[in-house]
Amino acid sequence: MSFFAVLFVSYLLGLGDQAELFARSRQSLDSDLGGFNTLVLLSSSWCLLKAVQAARLRPAQAAVARWIAAALALGLLFCVAKGLEYAAKIRQGITPLSNDFFMYYFALTGLHLLHVFAGLVVLTLLWRMARQGSFKDGHLLVLEGGAVYWHMVDLLWILLFPLLYLIR
Repeated sequence: MSFFAVLFVSYLLGLGDQAELFARSRQSLDSDLGGFNTLVLLSSSWCLLKAVQAARLRPAQAAVARWIAAALALGLLFCVAKGLEYAAKIRQGITPLSNDFFMYYFALTGLHLLHVFAGLVVLTLLWRMARQGSFKDGHLLVLEGGAVYWHMVDLLWILLFPLLYLIR
């Protein structure tokens, strides 16, 4: 989070220095797709919250793996949408070398995407553990820790989306 905070401040300083360039560059971003990705990640976090709630209700153990699988599927959907967005930018000739805005755009969203990939590994491990019944005895520390990480990834996107796509 501290590393991202430094990058956010750096971005905002760049925005202050090159407001017109950042505004022109931002116009080429698809804010609808960014909004879609926000809904996808928030929905994924909600599914993981439901998985933790189900794990706490020991009779509802069968639902834990299903909720984690739903969170995982939504995380994968985010990756696909982000990949399509990157591909569209590259087809347009837009890369991190295009200008300072796109350097920040690709760096910030790329670092976020790396954290999403790590989160998907965590969710996959949690899903396997849930299928094996690892959480039925009330040992939820691993599940709750994984959920906190996933919620942190979502929080980063909630900050990135308006910062890159909306703020003028």
